Amino acid sequence: MPGTVGRVLDRYLEQRLARATAADAVFAADVALRVADFTRGGGRRMRGQLLWWTMRACGREDGPVGTALAAAAALELLQTCALVQDDVMDRAATRRGRRALHLDVAAQYASGAGSRGAAELGSAAGVLAGDLALVWADDLAAAAQEDLPPHLRDQVRQVWSDLRTEMIAGQYADLHGQVTRSRTPGRALRIARLKSAMYSVERPVHLGAVLAGANPEQVRELRRAGRCAGIAFQLRDDLDGVFGDPARTGKPCGDDIRSGKPTYLLAVAHARAVARQDLVSADVLERCPGDADLDDGAMEEVRRALVRTGARAAVQSRIERLSARSAEHLERARPAGPGADRLADLLRAAAGLPPRGAHRTGATR
Repeated sequence: MPGTVGRVLDRYLEQRLARATAADAVFAADVALRVADFTRGGGRRMRGQLLWWTMRACGREDGPVGTALAAAAALELLQTCALVQDDVMDRAATRRGRRALHLDVAAQYASGAGSRGAAELGSAAGVLAGDLALVWADDLAAAAQEDLPPHLRDQVRQVWSDLRTEMIAGQYADLHGQVTRSRTPGRALRIARLKSAMYSVERPVHLGAVLAGANPEQVRELRRAGRCAGIAFQLRDDLDGVFGDPARTGKPCGDDIRSGKPTYLLAVAHARAVARQDLVSADVLERCPGDADLDDGAMEEVRRALVRTGARAAVQSRIERLSARSAEHLERARPAGPGADRLADLLRAAAGLPPRGAHRTGATR
């Protein structure tokens, strides 16, 4: 299925690149081609797989295949928008094991424009690249809906609209938390749900259920299954951001701490340190997050504080509970189609857990 979505993307991106080149060759080379390469070049197509296998799990072998594949491809472009602009806002150096898009543009022009001018151009190009990916995603999603019956088209359009709004709201909430140093676990979970859980898992599942014509109760339970798995997905990302292997995650370890992201992991650790009057851990957790120049020694202090307070273990435990709740909601939805088992495994994989019955050998993303 990921390969099929990739072929849909390839055809669509070739059309869009031709139009971008007709508009302006420099824009096409600097921005449009980078958007296309980024979209083609990474990720597991998780969102598209969730949409597809939810539709199949609900029994629709004869579902609107073309619409589902195009919507899955549109989700990949939406992910490009989110990641590219997130890297600009976070001043990230790498993404998916490669130089971040905005830094790649800056490097291209460093010798001619000077470091400051090149950096400004790179940041602007990153914002525009994200905008372009969003436009392309919207155009593809709109075209995919044309052949649907009116009542189904309206439902899909509403889910797509909600998904985009939630994604942007989550990004702002994340940035707001960095600046205001919001540290409550409740707020951190809210940000996790908005920023990642809904657009990465819950809404793709929702789209698949709608395309399958699932009944309202089934849609509700499937959304709840996706929501629980989606929050677990973000909590796993929080752990990987501090304890993960960059070779596996594709991003530097510790960037979440250096940028001061209001993660649930940090919020739990700080709350526990304060409650237990663990002054050493509290000091580390108040002093280090948000320090862009934090060295490796100080980063190791943060890791020790996260372990010492029990936050790392608590977050891992919560991931496992959320995954179990996701499975319960999926069971209540009673998916009887040929994709039910595949959907269950995808929801577990989102949380970094192995397929049912497999021995855990390490989380995968």
